[in-house]
Amino acid sequence: MTYDPINISFAVQFDYPVLFVEDAFDPDDPGLARIFDRLEEGRRHRVAVVLDSGVNDARPELARSIEAYFHAHSDQIEMAGPLEIFSGGPAAKKGYDRLEHTIWNLGNLHMDRQSFVLAIGGGSVLDAVGLAVSLVHRGLRLVRMPTTVLSQCDAGIGVKNGVDEHEQKNFLGTFAPPFAVINDLSLLTSLDDLHWRSGIAEAFKVALIRDRDFFDFLCRHAAALRERDYALMSELIHRCAAIHLNHIGTAGDPFEMGSARPLDFGHWAAHRLEIMSQHRMGHGQSVAIGIALDCDYAHRHGLLSEAERDAIFDALEAAGLPTYVADLSRRRPDGELQILQGLADFREHLGGRLTVTMPDGIGHSIELHHLSADQIEAGIKALAARAGEDPACT
Repeated sequence: MTYDPINISFAVQFDYPVLFVEDAFDPDDPGLARIFDRLEEGRRHRVAVVLDSGVNDARPELARSIEAYFHAHSDQIEMAGPLEIFSGGPAAKKGYDRLEHTIWNLGNLHMDRQSFVLAIGGGSVLDAVGLAVSLVHRGLRLVRMPTTVLSQCDAGIGVKNGVDEHEQKNFLGTFAPPFAVINDLSLLTSLDDLHWRSGIAEAFKVALIRDRDFFDFLCRHAAALRERDYALMSELIHRCAAIHLNHIGTAGDPFEMGSARPLDFGHWAAHRLEIMSQHRMGHGQSVAIGIALDCDYAHRHGLLSEAERDAIFDALEAAGLPTYVADLSRRRPDGELQILQGLADFREHLGGRLTVTMPDGIGHSIELHHLSADQIEAGIKALAARAGEDPACT
């Protein structure tokens, strides 16, 4: 006996606010407490708090401020157990130990699907904690509070969670939209210069393929951004976040079911550089180099003029971002450039044929399905020469 197939189709609506605030843990400001009750459920909410160890070290008073805030608003929110300190930096996404520890803690706290986790930290911690939260009971409610420039304008505001494994970035992960994102701009003041500048690379990324006016803003203010102009950085974060969120909400593929990932322009090389350098290179610095390499490639293929390419290089460098690192020139024993493995990783991660986003003029983009290894090598030599390094790829 045979039966006709039964087909099912359904859509699920997701929505979450991304707020831009100052001093979210001011006990006289009820804004944060209200976020947990944005669905107007009218009950007291249990919240497990996870704090990036790097943030805790830089702002030792923050943990006390968090506890004081919950005490001041105890009619609306309560801390579910003691605050958890989560080891930050690249180690946060390496292996399973920290992930399992957080899952175990959430289980011991008897968190249910209506409970919250407030994750406070940089992109690596938010990615790892987000993965843990998405697995417990198939998903608790996650409120993210990004604490770096990079995470406030990119990693902390989207729908992706993940950890690194099998020598690949985000090999394990989930798509799980947060309940809310709170960009507390005051948290940026304790960043060191490296992390302050790191997120500027993600702004260049979206400007180059989506918004010429934003690119011009970055060019005009690159030096001031490098020197920690707070007002300009706040504007950069808001504009960059808006472009990212518009893509997630309107591009038609928020969970990356297709074979294209436009907002990962510059990332095929960046992800590989992070792995090759054993994370000596941070994500933002690696993205800057990946952008430079792809913009050189775009110029060689007539997509960018020489003047446009050089303006991009000049602006990146003025913002304190690198355009070359010696790891870019490393070869395997068989003579192939090691960085080219990034193309294979990129294709495998999405499936289907290789799809790499390139600028098509500044502010517009095009998708390429093949990149010439010879042209990539020529670009690496040109970037090395610009940096005053030996241009030979050895």
